[in-house]
Amino acid sequence: MTREYSRRRVLKGAALGAGIASTGLVAFPARTASASPAAPTSVSAETGPALRGPVAGTTLDRTFLLGAPGAGGYRQVVAGPGEPHLLRRDLGGTAAARRAATRRGILAFGHLTDVHVVDAQSPARVEFVDRLKDGLLLLPVEGAYRPQEILSTQVADAMVQAMNKVGRGPATGLGLAFTINTGDAADNVQYNEVRWVIDLLDGGRIRPDSGDPDRYEGVMDHVSYDRAFWHPDGPPSGAEADIPISRYGFPRVTGLIDAARRPFQATGLASPWLATFGNHDGLVQGNLPVNPLVSGLATGRIKIGAPASDAQAARLARMLRDADASELVRLSREQGGAGGLFRPVTPDPHRRMLTRAEVVAEHFRTTTSLRGHGFTQANLRDGTAYYAFDRGVVRGLVLDTVNPNGYSEGSLDKAQFAWLEAQLKAGSGRYLRVDGTVVENGVEDRLFVLFSHHPIGSLENSLGGDRVLGDEVKAVLLRYPNVVLWVNGHTHRNQVIPHARKGGGGFWEVNTAAHIDFPQQSRIVEIADNADGTLSIFATVLDSAAPASYDGRLTDPVRLASLSRELAGNDWQEREEHRRGEISDRNVELLVPAPF
Repeated sequence: MTREYSRRRVLKGAALGAGIASTGLVAFPARTASASPAAPTSVSAETGPALRGPVAGTTLDRTFLLGAPGAGGYRQVVAGPGEPHLLRRDLGGTAAARRAATRRGILAFGHLTDVHVVDAQSPARVEFVDRLKDGLLLLPVEGAYRPQEILSTQVADAMVQAMNKVGRGPATGLGLAFTINTGDAADNVQYNEVRWVIDLLDGGRIRPDSGDPDRYEGVMDHVSYDRAFWHPDGPPSGAEADIPISRYGFPRVTGLIDAARRPFQATGLASPWLATFGNHDGLVQGNLPVNPLVSGLATGRIKIGAPASDAQAARLARMLRDADASELVRLSREQGGAGGLFRPVTPDPHRRMLTRAEVVAEHFRTTTSLRGHGFTQANLRDGTAYYAFDRGVVRGLVLDTVNPNGYSEGSLDKAQFAWLEAQLKAGSGRYLRVDGTVVENGVEDRLFVLFSHHPIGSLENSLGGDRVLGDEVKAVLLRYPNVVLWVNGHTHRNQVIPHARKGGGGFWEVNTAAHIDFPQQSRIVEIADNADGTLSIFATVLDSAAPASYDGRLTDPVRLASLSRELAGNDWQEREEHRRGEISDRNVELLVPAPF
C-alpha cells in the first residue's frame, strides 16, 4: 500500500538517530498516519436507549464543528447538534428492545489519549524539517510543528474540566472508576513535558515555559523570522506577513505567546488516573531512540532555526533523507556554531530526555494517593511499562507497544506477549487452543479490556527483530472469548473497529482522537450487561470545556484552549484529515454476545 507522507510522519527509522549520535555536535556550547478505516458491517440507525436524555458536556448534547470558510479557507468553530448513540451489531447478538430496562452497569471510565504536551521552545524539536515539507517531498515527517502547539497544556486542562463535569457514564449512570491516558502524553520524551502531564492530571501548579523565563525563544518569535511558521504578533517591521496569515487566513493574536507561557493552577482529574506508554513518551519526536546528540541539543544553547536560502534548505533535506550526520557538522562549522541557521537559546536542564524507566519512575512522584498511576513496583524493578489491574469483574491489561529500536509504529516484545497470554489464561474459564479445540480451564472468569497506545493496525514495527506484530496479537485474543474491548490512540482519529471470532462474538477496538489535533476530543467508555445474553459497550465523545470561540480573550486556560481548537481546525497540513471519523466511529453502542 502506498502511504502518503505529511508533516505528521517524523524522521522514520532508527538509522538517523544512530548516525547523528556519532557526529560530536553534542560538544557545542552548552504529525501519524491513520489506520485504514473499517466499514461497519452492521450499523443500525436505532439509537441506543439511555437512562437519561442527552448529557450536557458530551457530544450527545452538542458538538463543535468547523463553520463556513472565510479568507484563505480559515474557518471559525461553531456549535453543532448532538449525536445520539448509534447501535452497531457487527459482532452479532440480538438487540432486545427492552435491554435498557434490564441493563446493569459493569464499569465506566474516561479515555484521554495523545495529549502531546509540548515544550514548543525546545532545541530538540525539529520544526526546521516541517517548514521544508510544504515545498519538498523528500522527507517522511510528521508533528514537527503545529500552529497550536504552544497551547497544549491549556487544552489538557480544559479536557480535564470536561471529564470532571460529566463525571459518569451517560448510558449507565455509573461514576467513572478511573480515567486512562493511552500514551503520547508528552511530545518529545523530555522531563519537563512528563512533569507537566503528571502535574496537570494531579492538579498542580503549571508553568508552561522553559529556557528564559522572561521571553519566548522559538520559531514563532521574530529572532529567526521564517514565513513558514505562524507569528501571532504579525511580521517584524518591514517584513512580509507569514504564509499562514497571508495564504491561509490565520489571524493576528497580539499577546498570545506571553499568554501561553503564563502559569496556572491545573484543575486535576476527579477520578483516579492511569498511564500508558506511547511512542512520543519513549522516543525522540516519537520516532528516534534517545541519543547523545539530541540529548545535548535538548538541554543546550543551540537551536536549529530557519534555513537562510533554498540551497541551505535543500542541504538540510538531503541530510535528513540520507541520514548524513556529517552534513550537520559541516553546516554548524560554516555557521561558526551559532547565528544564522543555529540560533542561541537559554539552556534548561529540565529539558533532559528520559529513559522508559525514568518516565515510569516519575509517575510515582505524585500528589495523589494512586502512586505510580497504574505502573507497579515490578515495572520499576524490571524496567517495563505493562501491567494489569482489576475493577470488579473487569481485568484491564495495559500494554507497552513502543518499539525501543525506533519508528513511530508499534509492536510487542516476546516476554510481554507471553505475559499477555498468561493473563488471559488466568481469567478465562474457557478458551481455544491454536488448533481450535476447546479448553475448560476451571478458573473464575474475567472480562478483559486491553489498553495500549497503538491500535492493532499500527503494530507493524519489526525493527530489532524478536517482535510480535498485530496479526499475531489479534489471533491470540480471538482465542479468548472473554476479551471484549481494546482501547487505544495513536492515529489521532475517532475510529471503531470490530474483530469477529469464528462462530460469533469477538471484541471491539475503540480508538479516540487526539488532544493536540482537531477535533481535540476524548471519550467516556461504559460496559453494561443487558441481562439477555449480550453486553453493550457505550463509547461517548467529549469536547473539551472550551467554548466555541475564545472571543478575543486570552485570560485563562479555557479561553486559550478554545483558540487552540480553532487553530488546530485550520492547520493547513491537516485540513483534509477528517479526524472526527465517521458517525459510526463517534457516539456508539457496541453490542457483543456475553462470553459467560
